[in-house]
Amino acid sequence: MEAPERAPSTGAQGDLPGHLDLSTPSVARMYDYFLGGKDNFPVDRERAEQVIRQAPHVPFMAHANRNFLVRVVRYLVGECGVRQIVDIGSGLPTQDNVHQVAQRIDPRTRVVYVDNDRHVLVHARALLAANPNTHVIGCDVREPLTILSDPHVRGVIDFSRPVAVLLCAILHFIADPDDPYGIVATLVRAITPGSYVVISHAERHRDLMPVTSAYNGANASAVLRSASEIRAFFEGLELVPPGVVPLPRWRPEGPLFLADDRVRALGGVGWKP
Repeated sequence: MEAPERAPSTGAQGDLPGHLDLSTPSVARMYDYFLGGKDNFPVDRERAEQVIRQAPHVPFMAHANRNFLVRVVRYLVGECGVRQIVDIGSGLPTQDNVHQVAQRIDPRTRVVYVDNDRHVLVHARALLAANPNTHVIGCDVREPLTILSDPHVRGVIDFSRPVAVLLCAILHFIADPDDPYGIVATLVRAITPGSYVVISHAERHRDLMPVTSAYNGANASAVLRSASEIRAFFEGLELVPPGVVPLPRWRPEGPLFLADDRVRALGGVGWKP
């Protein structure tokens, strides 16, 4: 699960306000730990292990989300011809990042990563320094108008042409008072017809209920939603088949396994007509 750190947003690509907080568990670094990454600290590993004790299948869910994201990008770039992607709440760089998957198909594909976790920004900017078609922006998903008006985003993304907006494993860290549905609606209104919105979200299920308390005290709290509440994010969009389904069942590229049925997260792709 990935999420933004609550902080003043900045549109400046090279600006990195404040300091790196290593005393509070970061959900981005916990997600990195679930994926087997090394960009995490003892405070993150301790909290991630607490999550695993309460729900041992969570690391499998993290991998399922990453695999879903890779399949979606291959579909959008390879089959739909999308050449512009905005990945909001991108998280720490790992294997098969969005730009790597997309640019293997077409090196001209432009990708903007948006996050405001300072650790994410440091690593992403170091990784992408030599990639002219990939940029990272420090902004908060809770401020979609700031993202859409950011001069660096506007300098890379032409919103008069189709674009794919990725919101993978981030909306379940946006509480209802922060209006997650309004955030998505603002983004949908801003993109031109022929664009796509991708969402993955942890589902409210008894297997995951203990996890919510484990995230208390981290830099974001987990909010589980029902299948109907997750589908509601796609209002105004046409769902690409097979619709909003458990992550392993979205256009699988191989056989499904029994463990796939323990993935309590749904994902889908919406097309703006």
